[in-house]
Amino acid sequence: MQSGFTHRLILSLALALCSAAAFAAGQTATVHKPTVEVHGAADLKSPTVATLKQGEQVSIAGQQGLWFQVTLPAGGNGFVRVNDVRLQYAKAGAKTNNALFSGKAGTGRASETAGVRGIDENDLKTAGYDAAQMAQLEGNRVTPDAAASDAQSKGLQAKQVALPNEFKPVADAAPKATQQQKRSGFSMARGLLSAVGIGAPAPVDSAANVAEAAQGKSETEQAAEEAALGPEIAGRVLGAAKLWDNAEAQARVNRVGRWMASQTSRPDLPWSFGVIDAPEINAFAAPGGYILITRGMYEVLAGDDEVAAVIGHELAHVVQRDHYNVIKKQETQGALTDAASSNVAVGGGIAGSMAKEYVAKHGATIMATSLDRGAEYNADHAAVVYLARAGYDPLALYAVLQKMMAAGSSSGNLAQLYKTHPPLDERLDRLDRDQVAGR
Repeated sequence: MQSGFTHRLILSLALALCSAAAFAAGQTATVHKPTVEVHGAADLKSPTVATLKQGEQVSIAGQQGLWFQVTLPAGGNGFVRVNDVRLQYAKAGAKTNNALFSGKAGTGRASETAGVRGIDENDLKTAGYDAAQMAQLEGNRVTPDAAASDAQSKGLQAKQVALPNEFKPVADAAPKATQQQKRSGFSMARGLLSAVGIGAPAPVDSAANVAEAAQGKSETEQAAEEAALGPEIAGRVLGAAKLWDNAEAQARVNRVGRWMASQTSRPDLPWSFGVIDAPEINAFAAPGGYILITRGMYEVLAGDDEVAAVIGHELAHVVQRDHYNVIKKQETQGALTDAASSNVAVGGGIAGSMAKEYVAKHGATIMATSLDRGAEYNADHAAVVYLARAGYDPLALYAVLQKMMAAGSSSGNLAQLYKTHPPLDERLDRLDRDQVAGR
């Protein structure tokens, strides 16, 4: 029995290696800049072996760091930076170029399976809270000092890099009425109407509820709601897909993630990072500092810089409160019941009740909700700044997006990501336009 299993395992590995070799020379890329120098090695100081013009096509043979090894039109090989050329979307049914999907982060297994079904909205709505998985996720946290020590041991140094219009929480300047006090005012108005014999009909009462929810919240109140929502949502994502049984991967995303988080304007959040055992290529960012990467995503990343790039994009969503703001909008529009109309008590209490009320109705579906394109572009922009601040090469995000292009717009592994993000070529164009992707 064991002999048969071993035979099948060896056969599977052999087929995987053969497939990777077969795909290596098949991915076409187009020169994206007016002129591109092709180097003899993956080093800007290496000799130039050819110069390509915009529009010329090359074949990608593999990746070395943030360089693509290319086969030239006239023959011969060389290296170009990952933003010198633009990969084309793989056509439906085309096999993935596994030459781009191997590296130190994972096992190089970027297999495309027709039956791949990602974590969808229904999964996120119906999944229960997994307390044991949450305890494991939070138990894997790394301290800022430990992450900094690890980064320094790898030659990384924090840098000062400006991020225009960077989101920064503003401390409450003066005492403001809490949501409970505001709600009490509405309740008093209802009481006065009742006292004079004018009961508030249902439509009026509903309108009052919306007005209550729309009242501006203090920074303290918003932070409390984030802190309550984060674990409730993340715990349900973990109910849909458990943490991957790979201690090295879990430790790695926490070291890299915590170092990256220290470069944001909200380093003091209780940041938690994990890799969930799901085959598709995706990542999730819950309010309050909970970031989960799928195994499928982790396995296509070539090194710490690419891991950091993916995490950086998700960090930006948390820092900018993108998903939290969607929840607030849903609340204002009446998506929540009276019990969840934002009466906030810091440290749990009513904020915790609001979070439980929200997930009781919606589960973790906010993780499958599309953000507006501006939020996604801002997250990309912030990610490359965080990368630069952390000492990584900002081109890492460009490399990750290029790999997704190579997987194709019809890829089952990317189905959920395509539903919630702008087209990859538009994201790459924006990075080029803003000149945040590097050289």
